[in-house]
Amino acid sequence: MRLFSALIAVFFLICPVSVSTAGSVYDRVKARGVVRCGSVERPGLADVDGDGHWTGLEVDICRAVATAVLSAPERMEYHKYETPKDFDAVRNQQDDLYFLTGSEIATQNLAEKVLPGPTVFVESHNVMVATKSNVHQVSDLSGDSICFMIGSACERTLDAYFDGIHKSFLRRPFSEDGEMADTYAVQNCHAVAGEITTLASIRLEPGVNNLSSRILPDPLAVFPIMASTGTADGRWSSVVAWTVHTLISAERHETKWHAGGDRAMPVSAPELGLDKEWQQRVLKAVGNYGDIFDRNLGSVSALKIDRGFNANCISGGLLLSPFLE
Repeated sequence: MRLFSALIAVFFLICPVSVSTAGSVYDRVKARGVVRCGSVERPGLADVDGDGHWTGLEVDICRAVATAVLSAPERMEYHKYETPKDFDAVRNQQDDLYFLTGSEIATQNLAEKVLPGPTVFVESHNVMVATKSNVHQVSDLSGDSICFMIGSACERTLDAYFDGIHKSFLRRPFSEDGEMADTYAVQNCHAVAGEITTLASIRLEPGVNNLSSRILPDPLAVFPIMASTGTADGRWSSVVAWTVHTLISAERHETKWHAGGDRAMPVSAPELGLDKEWQQRVLKAVGNYGDIFDRNLGSVSALKIDRGFNANCISGGLLLSPFLE
């Protein structure tokens, strides 16, 4: 009986510690002094520059979270998810913040591991043609050759699009993206399909024929990339969500009718470990969502992607976050 009582006592001593440790992502980040983020590599969202540094919209959002929690944008690490094993960083919660699509969550069986948070980018499948082409919309490519990556989600949406309009196209599948881009650059296929961020990157490499390209305006599919966190720590998930919402809502301009900037949605939450100046500090470090988009994807970036769906709702886009209505 004494041994049994001792085991029971040890059990109740250990269990609360284990549960607390499992759910303390926020405390782990504070103790480590670094926010760990990760995603699939995408141009303008998360990719490595010529100096080996991670850049992109998602990387800047990771910096914003580091600024909110650790008061320093550089206190972050970024990891690439390329193989199923790479996603173990999500399954085992080795990383703290993951930028994921619905398909990535489904194919990697992560639904019970992650809490999908705010949308940080609306990605789309599009088609690109030569600037001098007479094609103005995807349906004009009926009967023409289109390059695409075999087995990709874009292959499925491309097939679905032409099936829906009861027309066909000449399929040009590739297993290597470099080979696909080279084939398109010499116009051995009339168009190339892919994610809009990938197409914008391909457009930067005109090839031996100095090909100029444009992305057709009608998307094949539109889907969100979400700032996701593990399910163990609601406090940490709340910090991440409010940081993203701050970036988006701060793009609202101040008027006599409503507040704007860092006052568009003031978040006072000392119980989350956020001091009174955290929103101002974040916006000073990385700017609002519009600033982040422009320098990584938009008008002042090499990719020159239009805001489109990623415009704030006040400008007719899909991005909407809480604000003082």
